[in-house]
Amino acid sequence: MKHILLIDDDPTIRDLLSDYLSQHAFRVTAISDSRSLARIVGTDAVDLVVVDLNLGHEDGLEIVRRLSSTSDAPIIIISGDRLDEADKVVGLELGATDYVTKPFAIREFLARVRASLRERPAQKKRKERKTYRFGRFELDIDTRKLSDADGAEIKLTAGEFKLLTVFLKAPQHVLSREQLLTETRSHNDDVFDRSIDVLILRLRRKLEADPARPKLIRTERGAGYVFTSDVTVSDAARARI
Repeated sequence: MKHILLIDDDPTIRDLLSDYLSQHAFRVTAISDSRSLARIVGTDAVDLVVVDLNLGHEDGLEIVRRLSSTSDAPIIIISGDRLDEADKVVGLELGATDYVTKPFAIREFLARVRASLRERPAQKKRKERKTYRFGRFELDIDTRKLSDADGAEIKLTAGEFKLLTVFLKAPQHVLSREQLLTETRSHNDDVFDRSIDVLILRLRRKLEADPARPKLIRTERGAGYVFTSDVTVSDAARARI
């Protein structure tokens, strides 16, 4: 699940974009200013950043400059008041991928998000060289190796690896079966709703102290599943802000 960081001090726009993007299988972290920016980017993988140029006492262009110099994530600028062509040029020259002016059509915005996420295929592999640590386990994305605190390797099938990765990218968020199916399905896979339950049962047997009373992958009745552990991400290729 792609992680989008949204920076906008307008709560109406923030809620609208967060809800809409979440409905289209994106995970969204929405903040009103840059005070928590370094913590978020430093501890969680961000696939795309959306920045409003007008953030009260902050200049969105300065945030774009900082982000583009320290992160490979594409950046979309949104603006309603600053429509000067010079701002657009400066934003793009600083490293932004796209520039959207308010008001904008929400479906067009979604299309721009998807296009921006496709723009840097050469950097995707480098960004995926990361390690996730949770509880007493560690998952190396590059080698697909899951190990426990003693260094013992825990074998994962391709389906189990995909599903665990989806959970690790969205810890403590309720994920529906539809979302999990979308994120774990390969083009040639014939995947059905109940197969997610089977994969989760297998993961519980490998990760839970008591699979019959799971604490790590918890069922939210009528909603889906939630991965309850805190997750730490290490990525030598991604610099901190």
